[in-house]
Amino acid sequence: MPMLEGKVDAVIGVDTHRDSHTAAILDHNGGLLGQLEVPSSQAGYEQRLDFIAERALGRRCWALEGTGCYGAGLTSFLLDHGEWVTEIDRPKRSGRTQAKSDALDAVRAGREALSREQLACPRRRGQREALRVLQLTRAGAVKVAADARRHLKALLVTAPEPLRAGLRGQTWLRQVRACAALTAQPNDPVEYRATVRALRTTAERALAANQEATQLGKELGVLARAMAPALLGQPGVGPVTGAQVPSSWSHPGRLHSEAAFAMLAGAAPIEASSAGWFAIGSTAAAIAS
Repeated sequence: MPMLEGKVDAVIGVDTHRDSHTAAILDHNGGLLGQLEVPSSQAGYEQRLDFIAERALGRRCWALEGTGCYGAGLTSFLLDHGEWVTEIDRPKRSGRTQAKSDALDAVRAGREALSREQLACPRRRGQREALRVLQLTRAGAVKVAADARRHLKALLVTAPEPLRAGLRGQTWLRQVRACAALTAQPNDPVEYRATVRALRTTAERALAANQEATQLGKELGVLARAMAPALLGQPGVGPVTGAQVPSSWSHPGRLHSEAAFAMLAGAAPIEASSAGWFAIGSTAAAIAS
C-alpha cells in the first residue's frame, strides 16, 4: 500500500538544478494542478512556497530530487518552515533516445512519491553535515597523499644514481622527509637540478596532505563522539568509520528498520546466519545511544 495514500491532499515534485528548480503540483491521484520554475536562491524558495501555499491547500508532501546536492538549500528551507519533505532518486537514463524535460522530471518525482510504499527521509544538516564535509575533505587529502607517494616512487626509479643511492633502503617516511630537504647547486647538471626540484615538490605535497588528513581525522573523531558516544567504543570502529556511520544514518527515524540500515551499509545478511544481523543491530544501537 502506498505510504502517502489517504495522508496527503497534494504532492509537489521538484526537479533541482544548480541555477533553477522546477516544481509540479499534483493532486492525491497524481493529476497535474500547476507548475513553476524559479531560481535556486532564497528569494526563489520563498516565491515557490507562496505559490504552492495558494494552490496546494490541506496536507501536502514535497518530493525532491537531489536533496544532498542541488536541492540541499531548498530542503533545509522547507524543513525550517515545517514542510514534509521526502527524497526521490534521480531517474537512470541510458542512450540519447531517453528524452526528458525538467517539467516532466518534476511530475515523475511527485508521482513516484505517491506510488512508494516507503519514503526516503532527507539527511539532516548541522552536525551530520559537518561530518560529511570534513570526511569528504579528508578523503581528498588522502588521495592527494597517495598520488604524491606513487609519483615520488616513480621519480626515484629513474633518478640519477647519486640521488637514488642516498635514499635506497630507507623507510617511506625517511625517504619523503629526505626528499623534502633536498637541495641542488647552480653548477649541478640540469637533470640533477630538475629531479631534485621534482622530488622536493612532490615530497612536500605528500607531507602536507598527510598532515591535513591526520588533523581532519582527529576532528572527525571529536564530532563522531559528540553525535554517538557509544559508537567509537565498538570493536573495529575508529574515527573514520565512526564518522561515516552517523553521516549516512543521519538521525532516528530516517531508516524504518534494521534491514534498511543493512541495505544502506551494503551488509544485508543472508538468512542462513544470524551473525550479520547481530553486527548490524549492535551498530544501530550504538549510534542511537
